[in-house]
Amino acid sequence: MNAPIDLVVRNARVATASDVFDADIGIAGGRIVALAQSLPKAEREIDAAGRVVTPGGVDAHCHLDQPMAPPVRMADDFDTGTRAAACGGTTTVIPFAAQEKGQSLRAAVEDYHRRAHGKAHVDYAFHLIVSDPTPHVLNEELPALIAQGYTSFKIYMTYDDLKLDDGQILDVLSVAREHGAMAMIHAENADCIEWLTKRLEAAGRTAPRFHAHARPMLVEREATHRAIALGQLVDVPILIVHVSGREAVEQIRWARGHGLQVFAETCPQYLFLTAADLGVDDSYQGARCVCSPPPRDKANQEVIWDGLSDGLFTLLSSDHAPFNYDAPEGKKPGGEEVAFRHIPNGIPGIETRLPLLYSEGVLSGRITLEKFVELTATNPAKAYGLHPRKGTIAIGADADLVIWEEREFVLRNDDLHHAVDYTPYAGMTLRAWPALTLAAGEVVWDGRAFHPRQGRGRFLACGRPTLRPPRRS
Repeated sequence: MNAPIDLVVRNARVATASDVFDADIGIAGGRIVALAQSLPKAEREIDAAGRVVTPGGVDAHCHLDQPMAPPVRMADDFDTGTRAAACGGTTTVIPFAAQEKGQSLRAAVEDYHRRAHGKAHVDYAFHLIVSDPTPHVLNEELPALIAQGYTSFKIYMTYDDLKLDDGQILDVLSVAREHGAMAMIHAENADCIEWLTKRLEAAGRTAPRFHAHARPMLVEREATHRAIALGQLVDVPILIVHVSGREAVEQIRWARGHGLQVFAETCPQYLFLTAADLGVDDSYQGARCVCSPPPRDKANQEVIWDGLSDGLFTLLSSDHAPFNYDAPEGKKPGGEEVAFRHIPNGIPGIETRLPLLYSEGVLSGRITLEKFVELTATNPAKAYGLHPRKGTIAIGADADLVIWEEREFVLRNDDLHHAVDYTPYAGMTLRAWPALTLAAGEVVWDGRAFHPRQGRGRFLACGRPTLRPPRRS
């Protein structure tokens, strides 16, 4: 050991993506420096006897303080969003620096750094959102940014202000291949959605529940199939984000069966919510759960659970997109109840992602503890070039750790630390919550109180992805 141990997490039941074992964890200078039995006494000690200790979560798909068209504004910035993340066991977040059409990609990154600087309570990296792939962006900005540690970017196939056509997608994927970046794809067919939306509006069907009618599974299936074909044409790995149900899953299984490098992400809303949460009548309450793709039905929840356990899904992210429900800058733009087309898309989930999956995945026997770590920490870190510094408990890794308390309680929004006025999971009975979260060896959450420190969160320049090709399934 090169440095004296300043903290020991003693008697830990250590869980990684490959093993579960008993050990003391020695920490010095914010890094793990020892894993052993009966480490010498340190200046600070934490007894984890009888409790599981996992790596801090890596939430690789979340939106914080992302610029929006007025009057809409996200409820969480880097202060409140990373506070909530830490209290829920997440110690690394990767939100999005979003390029507006007509804006340079570099300007979007610089703006996002200003928004994050000095506010984050946990470490963070940035994905890029490429909405205007001009020759300058493709040939100059994007390659330079990849070399500087922005090694992943998101491509939209829907939303008028973000979507790319197939030719543009091929151009961006070509840059990903040449420079070793990870391309994330939001796969929904924009033209089908617009066609359906206009007909629903003409029939007066504009309540929140009709959001799901405008985005049936087939629009996700078609776009997923097309995204896979475009990735195959360029011969580059792609990651399909927030996969919601059976039809898209079938496309990914087909691709895997043909040896294609297609990775997949899903989110808690597709495990715990259904289309009924958007409303069964014309009540506006369903606006709380408007997100894209929308939640499906109970049968599709089982398909997603099966995909988590059998390896179809590479990682589980929150897709935290925080908008207050009862607010003129949130789900009621300008203070009005609006047609589903105009409801801001997204739900909060950065704090509840890990406890939901631990409670209903691990403790219900749906997935193993090792799979939990793989989905929520190790694979996200590998996908975006942060492993082994992040996502594991190993010598040399950052001392980002979660000590779990297994107890039964009913989830209330008042117990959470985001700046959103609701959680879609309120009223659920959970069976686990972090008893302690360490970020670089510092206690940020002690099970009762959050411990802020100005400037704790550091920007992370990402390396190239290190995920292995997905197995055939």
